[in-house]
Amino acid sequence: MSKLESKQINFKKALDRLKEAVEEYQKENASDVVRDGVIQRFEFTYELSWKTAREYMKELGIVDLNAPKPVIKEAFAQKWITNEENWLLMLSDRNMTSHVYREEMAEEIAERIASCYVQEFEQLLTKLTGSLE
Repeated sequence: MSKLESKQINFKKALDRLKEAVEEYQKENASDVVRDGVIQRFEFTYELSWKTAREYMKELGIVDLNAPKPVIKEAFAQKWITNEENWLLMLSDRNMTSHVYREEMAEEIAERIASCYVQEFEQLLTKLTGSLE
């Protein structure tokens, strides 16, 4: 199995786990623990998303992109993602979750994960693998 295939599989698994957490979060009276689990799963799904895109870029001969922002910009240029602003907001949220914790911020980010980010991850995964199977 190639490095790219391994990353694609891990990205899909992480996204599946994130979707499970979001499902629980969207149930009535979901606890703060569930919300925090959504955020934690978002963090590792996000990391796998841009690193998988970077590995795909390397396969295409696009090298020297070693941070999320340039990878996002190139993914947008390649039309693997259609909403660059969402991905840049996702990057900002990812940075916030690992450095600052406030209840209001956690709620806002969890809502964006559920309403927007999961779909963005699905779109990218489809472009990078051809299907979500």
